[in-house]
Amino acid sequence: MELLGKPVSQGVVIGEVLRYEPFRPEVEESPIPATEVPQALARYEQARASARAELAALEAKLKGGDPDKAKILAAHRDILLDPAMDEEIRALVKSQNASPDAAIAQVYDTYAAVLGRSKNPMMRERASDLADVKLRLLRCWAGAPERDLSSLPEPVIVVADDLFPSDTVALDRAHVLGIVTQVGGGTSHTAIIARSYEIPAVLGVAGVIECLTDGQTVILDAVEGKILTEPSEQELTAYRAKADQVAARLREEKTYLSTEPVTRDGVRLEVRLNVAAVNDRELSGTAHTDGCGLFRTEFLYLSGDRLPGEEEQFQAYQKVLAAFGSKPVVLRTMDIGGDKQLPALELPKESNPFLGIRGLRLSLDRMDLFRIQIRAALRASVHGNLKIMMPMVGALDEVRAAKMVFKEEGAALDAAGIPWDHGTELGIMVVVPSIALIADLIADEVDFVSVGTNDLTQYLCAADRMNPAVRPYYQEYHPAVFRVLNDLARTFQTAGKSVSVCWELGGDPLAIPVLAGLGIHKLSMGRSSVPAAKRVIRNLNMADAKALAQEVQGMKTAEDIRARLTAFAERATEGSNQHV
Repeated sequence: MELLGKPVSQGVVIGEVLRYEPFRPEVEESPIPATEVPQALARYEQARASARAELAALEAKLKGGDPDKAKILAAHRDILLDPAMDEEIRALVKSQNASPDAAIAQVYDTYAAVLGRSKNPMMRERASDLADVKLRLLRCWAGAPERDLSSLPEPVIVVADDLFPSDTVALDRAHVLGIVTQVGGGTSHTAIIARSYEIPAVLGVAGVIECLTDGQTVILDAVEGKILTEPSEQELTAYRAKADQVAARLREEKTYLSTEPVTRDGVRLEVRLNVAAVNDRELSGTAHTDGCGLFRTEFLYLSGDRLPGEEEQFQAYQKVLAAFGSKPVVLRTMDIGGDKQLPALELPKESNPFLGIRGLRLSLDRMDLFRIQIRAALRASVHGNLKIMMPMVGALDEVRAAKMVFKEEGAALDAAGIPWDHGTELGIMVVVPSIALIADLIADEVDFVSVGTNDLTQYLCAADRMNPAVRPYYQEYHPAVFRVLNDLARTFQTAGKSVSVCWELGGDPLAIPVLAGLGIHKLSMGRSSVPAAKRVIRNLNMADAKALAQEVQGMKTAEDIRARLTAFAERATEGSNQHV
């Protein structure tokens, strides 16, 4: 049997299954006698103290060697000590005679449900933090010992419904060959830590727990996102060879990290970094990249119960600019809306949020928020090479309205004697097909464009990229995608302005030769994609890339394009000097 999921950390491994089932609480549903309430609250406080001590011990253990993972545990501590949740739990015990474990479950589940309904995958995955803390607190209430995955007797492939941050934070690489979960995505803590530890991982594999048993030998292909549950001897032999090949490729790719992204015939491309937060992990790739091609500022709005003020935003933007020095940083204005619910801002419920009030539409609707962000960004512009980009643009009048805000806020800063870089470039993110079709009209209005291929593809294919039911219709190699990219590149090249590609396609080793051949020489990607991207570029000949791009323009299906790009990549990997 072959099971499919999302590969989030590459590798191929063969090993025995360990179904990891963490502590499962048995919550007391019946009310407790009123006379037992004081003792119950005292026991609850004891459990809370024990959970706090466990988190502190784990955080201290990781603080020196792995500060980023320690921050995850610090966030769990903050959840545990949240006064609002604590008060709600105590109120249920006092007013309804609820058993504290039932009160804990009710309050935590309520908060997690709010996050779980979000259309934004990052927000949904934050619900796992609440679930993690809830289980820890309930385990301490029950007096059960702590379990982790660091003391396994032999190397295994860990299979679970989900792995909470506290499950993964202490993983011993020597004992965990791979990770498979039924839920989770590329931005989850499990994915982050799997990539950090270089553990092959496939997440979101429906029904995997029911299909597997402890000790069963499986093949985990975290390149193609496959789990083979009953491999034949022939398959085992073939995948052992593939495992060696993938391991060798990953080792080789790492050698490219510090190299310059220059093709064999001397054409330099720019490899830029996508940044989603202001922390050491996100900014660790600055030395080996040509700047930041996508700074997602919405993390400031999504991370708390209050909206960020001007000073808070200024400090965050300044820190990112300082990390990149003289290299360009493309700051995307808040890309929030109906699909990204804010804890601190009531947004309208929309039946089709991807077609609703989001991105620049929301900014123009909430000028108070937009003006604060623009002032903070312009103030920060003197501390580096800042470029400002607006998302979800569909018409020329939206661009002009935004430019007026920039002009007014810049003038206000001048009047107040506050310095800012008057040469700050303004651009747009192309995701809406309507703006792509009038590229010739837009070219005179903006300084640059960057193509957000994830959203552009979903709009071109009319397939919600978050909906598993229409996943086959979401085709990242759809011919229309490459035709739009070709038209954008030609139009903006004629206007003497740059086009870049960010998100998945920008860091896709198969797509990079086509993008280069189209004349798109600025690529932005996640930190883990940088070595592979540089490897592709270093082994690329531009004449071949241009010929490939021309060929792709005439192809009819996504499958045909994928097959051609795969063949091209295989020939390039062989190191052939002949025309591919």
